[in-house]
Amino acid sequence: MSKSSAEQAPAPNAVVAVLAAGGITAALMQTLVVPLIGELPTMLNTTASNASWVITVTLLVAAVATPVSGRLGDLYGKRRMMLLSTVALAAGSVVCALSESVIPMIVGRGLQGLGMGLIPLGISVMRDVIPAERLGTSIALMSASMGVGGALGLPIAAAVAMYSQWQVLFWGSAVLAVVIGIAMAKLIPRTPPVATGKFDPIGAIGIGIGLVCLLLAVSKGADWGWGSATTLSLLIASVVVFGIWGWYELRIDAPLVDLRVTSRPVVLLTNAASMVLGFAMFAQSLIYPQLLQLPTQTGYGLGQDMLQMGLWMMPGGLMMMVMSPLSAKLSKTHGPRITLAIGSAVVALGYLLGVFLMGSTWSLLVSIIVGASGVGLAYGAMPALIMGSVPLSETASANSFNTLMRSVGTSVASAVVGVVLANMTLDLGPVQVPSEAGFVTGLLIGGGVALAASVLALLIPAKRPVAQSASSDGTEPLAATTK
Repeated sequence: MSKSSAEQAPAPNAVVAVLAAGGITAALMQTLVVPLIGELPTMLNTTASNASWVITVTLLVAAVATPVSGRLGDLYGKRRMMLLSTVALAAGSVVCALSESVIPMIVGRGLQGLGMGLIPLGISVMRDVIPAERLGTSIALMSASMGVGGALGLPIAAAVAMYSQWQVLFWGSAVLAVVIGIAMAKLIPRTPPVATGKFDPIGAIGIGIGLVCLLLAVSKGADWGWGSATTLSLLIASVVVFGIWGWYELRIDAPLVDLRVTSRPVVLLTNAASMVLGFAMFAQSLIYPQLLQLPTQTGYGLGQDMLQMGLWMMPGGLMMMVMSPLSAKLSKTHGPRITLAIGSAVVALGYLLGVFLMGSTWSLLVSIIVGASGVGLAYGAMPALIMGSVPLSETASANSFNTLMRSVGTSVASAVVGVVLANMTLDLGPVQVPSEAGFVTGLLIGGGVALAASVLALLIPAKRPVAQSASSDGTEPLAATTK
């Protein structure tokens, strides 16, 4: 970091606090409507199938917007793109609050999805403005904000849904986005763009089409049928589009995603581990809430309402934030790849404990906390690995692509765990609910995937000690102690 950058960031605590709050705010939008899922068709005078797009559209827009906003941040300024993201969050929240039918609600939720770029952009801004001795801890905290926001969103949204009108959720999120935007405008210093070249609109359109085809097939495959013509056509289209997109990106001077950089062993394996760990993290978000809320008559359900479930899940999210300093310390002493491997192994341990601790809320909480602790360790290490291996001019783009890989992993987890729980059921009166064997199977799958992430982390090449100056290609590793 240059001297001028340091002068522009006289209050690193304030910068970190604002950026982390922005990340938590963006992540809140992902769980904001979870307590409303059952009520959406009635609220919006539509069918359950149409109402499901209120959730799906946020996922799709976030996936497409994340790499685009990262590249635009490198080219035109990360602070500028973060402010635009908060504007989109606020506007989307207002549209949702005023919606009386499904179409405006889908539009508003799509605008909220644009805000997910705040997390990778915030991590990249930290590299520009935070002193080197504080950087590792700050990045780990920012990276954990995704899990923290998701965990806090459940009980907050459940409480509002139970004791107030649903519009309050969106008016509250609009106010929060405005406050975060103002704080960023006041406290986040401007940093000059470091990337050269022009924006790649063809690359943006290509990756957008490919991602929409892939994520639509994955998220809607259970509804449409995994062997249906629509699902298979979308999967085939995604393969074809990504193939053409990759060919094009390798042949232009200023691509949206520099595939030569992403193919470097450290970056490639980190992104692969991120996708697998994204699966492992999200699987527990699908399994534990259902276990907590199923009736006790099943013999394994814990009979909690939505608000109680959210409160039992909340310590996991807070634990991610608590573990972020330890993640940074481990990365400094043993290297971020070791931290990633340890964190993934701890996630696997959490799943294993879940198999044996399903009998009560308190025992299940132990599993939740252990698994979330592993996520906190691992998520703090991934940005350090990425930014230690890419040029300074591509930090936002590379972090955004890494975040995208996590999102793809969560989408696949939703599909796989959904299929397992939907096909391993028992009859509870007139309805079918997931069986105990289904939950055990889901937990074992999550644990196995987390172990796979740990193995991938250990396969990441160890980085040799580097000089203090940047390398010839502009890469400036976060620490010379990466192992």
